[in-house]
Formats: sequence, structure tokens, C-alpha cells
Amino acid sequence: MRPTSPAQPDPSREATDSTDARRASCAPTADVDAAAVVGAGTRVWHLAQIREGARLGDDCIVGRGAYLGAGVVVGDRCKIQNDALVYEPAELGDGVFVGPAVVLTNDRTPRAVTPDGALKGASDWVPVGIRVGDGASIGARAVCVAPVTIGRWAMVAAGAVVTRDVPDHALVAGVPARRIGWVGRAGAPLVADGDLFVCPVTGTRHRVHGDALREEDR
Repeated sequence: MRPTSPAQPDPSREATDSTDARRASCAPTADVDAAAVVGAGTRVWHLAQIREGARLGDDCIVGRGAYLGAGVVVGDRCKIQNDALVYEPAELGDGVFVGPAVVLTNDRTPRAVTPDGALKGASDWVPVGIRVGDGASIGARAVCVAPVTIGRWAMVAAGAVVTRDVPDHALVAGVPARRIGWVGRAGAPLVADGDLFVCPVTGTRHRVHGDALREEDR
């Protein structure tokens, strides 16, 4: 991924554990709070904001203009693309892809004011989060309405609005999002083969158990 600005990550902006030879790097125009933790090899691009208490794992990419809220947790080898908004208390597993302009919300019943018309403050509402399992992908401009869980290796289509939990390996699309198929670790739709579903890329076989899909070969 390349930023649209000539600003480049600056290895001096962020460091990880001094015992690790690799360092995180941040563009000079990125806003990374001093109380955030950014893992080894992670790159933060132009105009991204990472709030206090956020924790990013190793080898992640945070794109131009992305926002990670206070206390958000991101695993290793994740990609948070340009202009994605990840509000606290979201938790992302390892290898998660968050596409451009995706929104992970945190308020069930959003209002600017209380019932008596006063501006709402932090004590007037309780944030709820999105959980995203290892290897899952959320396509461009999708919205996940908290609280929901996106299962491991699931895929949310571009522009979808997710209002309920997504099972492992499910492919969901639409408004509201509904399951339209299954996907494997490679991201390709699985092909039915009798009682099994087979990945056309890796050949891995899967079987449905109740409402979930499980890999047979692992």
C-alpha cells in the first residue's frame, strides 16, 4: 500500500521493545499518542490517528487517515486501510483486513443529547465493541453496527451493513448483511462437493456443523 502523500514513515517516530532490532515507523504527519503501543515492523501512514491505550501488534499497516480509538486492540499482521474508523472498544485478531472507509461503530443508540436536551458526555452512554476473528476481511465502506462478532476467516462484502454476528468462514453481503456463501483462508468462495465445501485455491476441505463451517484438514 502506498500513501497518496509524499510523507514517508519515519523510523525515529516510534520504537518497540529495545531488544527487537525492528522498529515501528510512523509518517511525520501521523498522530500517535504517547500512551499507544505500536508493535515491531508496524507502519503508520500520513494523517492516521492512534489514540491513547490502543495496542497494535507486529507487522501491521495503518493507512492514510485511518482512526483507531482509545484502547482498541489490533493483532499481528493486520491491514487497516485508508480512512477506516475503528472505534473503541474494538478488538481485532491476527491477520485481519479492514478495507478503505470501513466503520466499526460503538454505540447501540446514538444520540448527541440526553432526553432533556443536554449535550451527552462520556458518562451518559456505554461503548460497545466489534470483535473480529483471525484472518477475517471487511470490504470497503462496510459498516459493522456494534455489538457484533465477525468470525475467523469470514469475509464481509464491500458496502455491507453488518447487524448480527457473522460465523467463521461466512461470506456476507447486503443491507442488512446476510450469508451468501462460504470462503476459505485464501478468500475464494468454496465449491460444494457432496457434503463438503472445497477451497479452489488450496484444496482444503470444509464441513458444515450446525450454523458453522469447520476445516476438515486441520
